Amino acid sequence: MAGPTGAIVQQSLNALLEDTSFLPNLQDTARKQAFTSLASILSTPNKVHKSFLRIPLDNGNVVRIPAFRIQHNDTLGPYKGGIRFHESVNEDEVTNLAALMTLKNALHEVPFGGGKGGVVLNPREYSMKELYYICKKYVQYFSDVIGPDKDIPAPDVGTGEREMDWMMSEYKSIHPGKPYRGSFTGKSVMNGGSLGRREATGKGVYFTFRYMIYDFLKAQSSWLNGSSNPFAKTALDHTNLALKLAVQGFGNVGSVAALEAYHCTSLQNKVVAVSDRNKTLYNPNGLDIPALADYTSKSGGDLPATDEQLTESGIKAELLDREEVLYLDVDVLILAALEDQIHQDNVDQIKARIIVEGANAPVTGEADQVLNDTGAIVIPDILANAGGVIVSYFEWLQGRETQFYSEAQIFEMLYSKMKGTMNAILPQYFGDSFPLRHNCYTHAVMKLSTNLYIQGKLY
Repeated sequence: MAGPTGAIVQQSLNALLEDTSFLPNLQDTARKQAFTSLASILSTPNKVHKSFLRIPLDNGNVVRIPAFRIQHNDTLGPYKGGIRFHESVNEDEVTNLAALMTLKNALHEVPFGGGKGGVVLNPREYSMKELYYICKKYVQYFSDVIGPDKDIPAPDVGTGEREMDWMMSEYKSIHPGKPYRGSFTGKSVMNGGSLGRREATGKGVYFTFRYMIYDFLKAQSSWLNGSSNPFAKTALDHTNLALKLAVQGFGNVGSVAALEAYHCTSLQNKVVAVSDRNKTLYNPNGLDIPALADYTSKSGGDLPATDEQLTESGIKAELLDREEVLYLDVDVLILAALEDQIHQDNVDQIKARIIVEGANAPVTGEADQVLNDTGAIVIPDILANAGGVIVSYFEWLQGRETQFYSEAQIFEMLYSKMKGTMNAILPQYFGDSFPLRHNCYTHAVMKLSTNLYIQGKLY
């Protein structure tokens, strides 16, 4: 495990090593040896699977496309994680994302381990038929290592329910007569998917922000008002205000989070900016988010990118460069695009005081430290964007039980799960002045370490 994830895991282990109330039966040399084992186990994946998919193209050519399935840790249950279709995919990235899934599931007490998949391609450059073959080949090449009780893939960047439907169909063909419904999650509802799965990540992203700033602060105001904690001060400074939000990325996660903000009645917030791969749209009086969501549903996912398109759609906005969404004078910035968006070279230009990680690793370790030192609140990916895997778990259960929940039940269970995690994390965060990411990782590492110790895997 490289990068900021590995560094924070090691920091958590170092702190727990000194805390003799944690795993008190481990003492002296045995304790040091056990924590050395923990560092080794958590910093490396269990298995790395790599292949080159042989794909016939529509023009008659044949290409070989690199593909990965990384299985990081299965201490808490079967490996679980999405399959990413993107040109930036590489082994290190997929390995780090698999490790993050391990920690995310541990934090939210979802009985899965961590895995991740990736294929090195830009899906916009392939026809539907070619993408279908890519999905089939991915399952064919990795069919021995995935399955309902082994490793359960789901959508990620560049994939969705269509790709999961194709993949589950291929898995069923390869394994006739075997259970298959739980082999993939994020499928279409007609194909055994769960109601609410598509919206789950975006709804969870907004929920973590709203619960912290509204529900939790409202319930704990008397205690927090007397706190000298810089993060508590930042949070309290943003209560009862008309908050301005910007959302980077208007895909499946960002658009849903923006819609949640638009329709929220608890907070006085308005979304003043959204962006995609082409442009930033800005309106200081607030954007018409439902109209934008309707536009992207008909345009193949792209926001209006010209004045003519804005006029035709009736949407009032100023067109800015796509990176400008990061630097606007807003209160809250939701990052729902790709990793490494805020880094040491641009962190000083960030004006938002609350940043929510809807994507995986959009803030680098160096930038995270700078933001925390100024008292800015960074709600990390491990906490904020877990809605997808939580509802994937519900989908997996429904497939096994052949008993399905309504959309209202799914969201109620999702919010209950995330609320439980927030209530376990936030009191310590607003009490000890450690960054929220540090608190989340420590809780996750404690859960994993305890289970590894109980299972006798530290010797």
